[in-house]
Amino acid sequence: MILVRKLDDETFEVSVRAGSVTTTHRVTLRAADRVHLAGMETDAERLVEESFRFLLDREPNTSILGRFDLPVIGHYFPEYTGEMRRRFGIR
Repeated sequence: MILVRKLDDETFEVSVRAGSVTTTHRVTLRAADRVHLAGMETDAERLVEESFRFLLDREPNTSILGRFDLPVIGHYFPEYTGEMRRRFGIR
């Protein structure tokens, strides 16, 4: 289960429960990065949630950084940007 809570225009708190373990993460997402990754029509909360689904397909919630800028995912998983653009129908 993934719960995304908007703290301000660029900051989100994400709680992830996997089995009996719940982790909490603080993520920042700038508007320009949101548009680049998912397009103008996608809201930030949806992009953050989908990004965590992407991460959870590759690692357990306990391995996800506690604080990070969302585009940093691409440094660890080079396919991230292309995959998000594909999921959101961006060319």
